[in-house]
Amino acid sequence: MIDYLLSFLILAGALFTFIGSFGLWRLQDFYSRLHAPTKATTLGVGSLLLASALFFSTRGEGLSLHEVLVTLFLFITAPVSAHLLSKAALHLRLRSLAELPEDTAGGEADSKTDQP
Repeated sequence: MIDYLLSFLILAGALFTFIGSFGLWRLQDFYSRLHAPTKATTLGVGSLLLASALFFSTRGEGLSLHEVLVTLFLFITAPVSAHLLSKAALHLRLRSLAELPEDTAGGEADSKTDQP
């Protein structure tokens, strides 16, 4: 029974990792390319690490916690790095396929200073 669960986790992890890698290669702009590996690949690597932890915990001499630490580190760093990369791209005004919203606060402040 554990072999079927491990097989499912490995196949799911490989599928998610492939989808994330394919999205990184195929999508058109930076923001879309950033979305693919941070979401799908994180799930894929998480599934593979869970399968590894289950395998070594059931076949080894005790509970395997190395994979749990790697998974925790991955789930903490991936969203933070994606957020920082997207903020840097917004700061550099990197071209996106989606339209940026107009800055209404800046426009209202300029119009108030023009009035007597």
